[in-house]
Amino acid sequence: MSLVIDADFHGGNILVQTVGKATADLTLRQDSNGPWFQWFFFRVRGAAGQALTLRIVNAGASSYPDGWIGYRACVSSDGEAWTRTDTRYADGVLEIRHRPPADELWVAYFPPYDGRRHQALLSRAIAAGARADVLGRSVEGRAIDRLTLGTGRRQVWLLGRQHSGETMASWWMEGALDRLLDPADATGHALLTAATVHIAPLINVDGAARGNLRGNAAGVDLNRQWHGPDPRAPEVAAVLAAMDAAGVDLSLDVHGDETLPHVFVDGADVDPQATASQIAGVERFKSALLVASPAFQTRVGYPPTYAGDEAPGMCTRAVARRYGAVSLTLEMPFKDSMETPDPVAGWSIEASRRLGHDTLPAVLAGLGSE
Repeated sequence: MSLVIDADFHGGNILVQTVGKATADLTLRQDSNGPWFQWFFFRVRGAAGQALTLRIVNAGASSYPDGWIGYRACVSSDGEAWTRTDTRYADGVLEIRHRPPADELWVAYFPPYDGRRHQALLSRAIAAGARADVLGRSVEGRAIDRLTLGTGRRQVWLLGRQHSGETMASWWMEGALDRLLDPADATGHALLTAATVHIAPLINVDGAARGNLRGNAAGVDLNRQWHGPDPRAPEVAAVLAAMDAAGVDLSLDVHGDETLPHVFVDGADVDPQATASQIAGVERFKSALLVASPAFQTRVGYPPTYAGDEAPGMCTRAVARRYGAVSLTLEMPFKDSMETPDPVAGWSIEASRRLGHDTLPAVLAGLGSE
């Protein structure tokens, strides 16, 4: 009997070319109406005890082919507990090898975060006292959710998954919220006393449902729309309208990076238009995160000219210029972290949650004293 492979679920992405008893040739599907592809998430059935060889034959043509170097795919027998498996990249083909103990195997670029878990996160936060509202609607009419905590005068924005395939941002949000919702946590209490914290944990909600890497349902990269959103990017327009109403003192946009095996930030301090106070705020953030998180480092990151002419449309640059805010992008790896390597899980759900927890002192430091 041949394997059965499908991706017909929230966030699924794979196309089956050929399939045998223990082998399959697969291709990654491009984003809806967009050119990007790297994300995959699929299910294999009929595989118990077999030495599987799954070949993604168009990996070399993907958006970030250098991302496959040193990368290991994520696998799970139940869709909950994830680990890494033997993965090889050569001649443009990504070959995933695994012997699953059960009949069903889940395979993903990074542990997925589906709509049910997103709703559960909202419900848990609301039950613990967070305020919730809908900022607007996506291209396909899905809700852009916001959670609000705290009563302080300063305005902090935590943004997640502009690029829908960067699911580590959702796991990061869980870690940050766990700390903010803990009444015994001194750092969380201090931040919520100093600031009102606005959390938009899943901005590209259509891309998440469709299994896209970067684009929304219209094929737009939302993180290039912040200088003045295209009508095909209502998600960004909704967040900006809420920012205009509340103000922004500090913004942190949480992402995943395909190629670099490090946790790093890209800050508004590299913008030629940055003010002295913005530069100082980014430096305070970095210094505090270096103390709080062993995974964070400042030696490796994007060059100051990252994204060239696109830079003004990126959230970090545009929000800093529009509001005079301390603004940063936080990146986590799809691979393992060289600073905190894990030979079993690589950069993982738990690593992402831990970084969310550990980032809050840096957010507080970045605000500075009034």
